[in-house]
Amino acid sequence: MTVLVAYATRHGATAGIAERIASTLTAAGVPAEAHPVDEVRDVATYDAVVLGAAAYLYHWLKPATTFAKRHHTELTARPVWLFSSGPTGTDTVDADGNDLLEAARPKEFQDLPGALGSRGEQVFFGAYDKDAPPIGLAEKMTKRLPAGARDAIPSGDFRDWDAIDAWARQIAGELIAG
Repeated sequence: MTVLVAYATRHGATAGIAERIASTLTAAGVPAEAHPVDEVRDVATYDAVVLGAAAYLYHWLKPATTFAKRHHTELTARPVWLFSSGPTGTDTVDADGNDLLEAARPKEFQDLPGALGSRGEQVFFGAYDKDAPPIGLAEKMTKRLPAGARDAIPSGDFRDWDAIDAWARQIAGELIAG
């Protein structure tokens, strides 16, 4: 059994999560490979798929959604899990007490799980480097905000490796159990 961990990333934080999921699956006895969605041509050689993407403005990066649509038939024929990375910071709830990971679920998680028969979805905290060159219109606009507004987006690496490892081990357990 081999698992594909396919991902779409803008600055590399989601790639790091995908690579960690693949290495944790492999260490748990389920061989896995992490590849950018744009480099995956065939899903048929894999027994299961973990598909993830960074989310911006509550939406997955388009290459991940395109991948899910392009490989829909193959994905529905095997176990699939979905993940997203996005929120940054150390707070787990907002000022109103709402869970930030739940609030950051990308809009695609409303339709894709049912359409693909997903066995689970997970949102992870991501990373943001305010000094990185902007990619895309939203990031360019953010760079033009006044300093106080720009600083409202926490900068740093907030990925929770323990949570990522635990989720990957859960997937491995489900695959091993059959």
